[in-house]
Amino acid sequence: MSEPASSSSKTGAGVDASQPLPFLLTAPQGEAARALLSYVASQPLPGPDPQLLAVVVTIRAARGGTGNLTGADLAALRLHDPREAVEALRGLGWQIGDGIFDSDPAAPPVPVTVPDLAREAGHPLPLGKQVRSRVSGWTTRALSAKPVKKLPPAARLAALFAAAHSTATLLGQIAADLPEACRPALADLLSKGFLTELSDTTFQLAPAVGHLAGMRPPTDEEKVLRRPARAGAGHWFVFRTEAWEQWKDVATPALRRHVESVEHCALCSQSVERIAEAFMLPAGNKFFPRNVKVAYGQWKDEHPDRGPQAAGFTVSFRAEHGHGPSFKQLGNGLGWTLPRPVLGFVLVRLVTNEWLTKTGEVPWTLRPGTAAQQQGIALPAARRQTAVAPARL
Repeated sequence: MSEPASSSSKTGAGVDASQPLPFLLTAPQGEAARALLSYVASQPLPGPDPQLLAVVVTIRAARGGTGNLTGADLAALRLHDPREAVEALRGLGWQIGDGIFDSDPAAPPVPVTVPDLAREAGHPLPLGKQVRSRVSGWTTRALSAKPVKKLPPAARLAALFAAAHSTATLLGQIAADLPEACRPALADLLSKGFLTELSDTTFQLAPAVGHLAGMRPPTDEEKVLRRPARAGAGHWFVFRTEAWEQWKDVATPALRRHVESVEHCALCSQSVERIAEAFMLPAGNKFFPRNVKVAYGQWKDEHPDRGPQAAGFTVSFRAEHGHGPSFKQLGNGLGWTLPRPVLGFVLVRLVTNEWLTKTGEVPWTLRPGTAAQQQGIALPAARRQTAVAPARL
């Protein structure tokens, strides 16, 4: 790690580090901020200018697909070429009127529409009203922080990623989906005092901007709140025996038998808390950023037999355990040492391509799919002779 920057000469935020400001985001709001940045990073945009504009447009339109933006908002971003950035967003089908180029402070706001965010089902950013408002305010504060407000768009976008991925102790890991054009700009954040330390994979946020950190631990009150889980976002679950027993009491007989097969599996030795969490928390929308899909593309080329291997593993696992493997158990069993989001996408593709199937979103139900059965890989009860047909990859 590089030497720490001098707090007296490089912090530059005009705030006494001994009197830290309160965090702007709660733990769930920090998750929402990271989801926002991942969503923008997944869009096929040509560089930091349109990406930074996309952050502002997306958070404004996150709730219903349409938000308001003014020419003054656009000017405040100090993009190298605002018109080119707007055209890049229009190229995605985002609807932005020409009024956005009117920098007159008295000009009315311009509606901006992101069709992907107008969906009622499968919404990529299911944010509540308060969460959207808080993340929007955090974005504005982060972009206007004294150490970065005069830096180019790439550095300010990098600052958003760094703040969102910083812990309460101000330490963070460089996000895997940080746009490539932003990586060189991390050095500018260090020299300007937004960061105090920087290595190839980690960084430390300056105390003066520590209130922007998005990964503080949840409070006890936040832990009690039940929220739908989202792919790529953490969640908290408080186990209560009475609630778990009530959940099982209203489950169908078949589902209860399945739950108890997992609970009583001596080979898995899963804690009842972990099992209850997996069944009781509803599945959320699965959103995978571009970097996860790229990593999957590289990995799959090295694992051409992944479909038959996964299907065969579920057969042997069920013979020993009496139930299917979890995603993690399948990955570990096959030696697929992948980051959790990439492993999740691997399983999605295996199910989509019918090498595996499962019962809805019920955990521990993985088993061979149609493509595997056509290759003779099936559970004993479903095993049958079929003509070998080409399987989809």
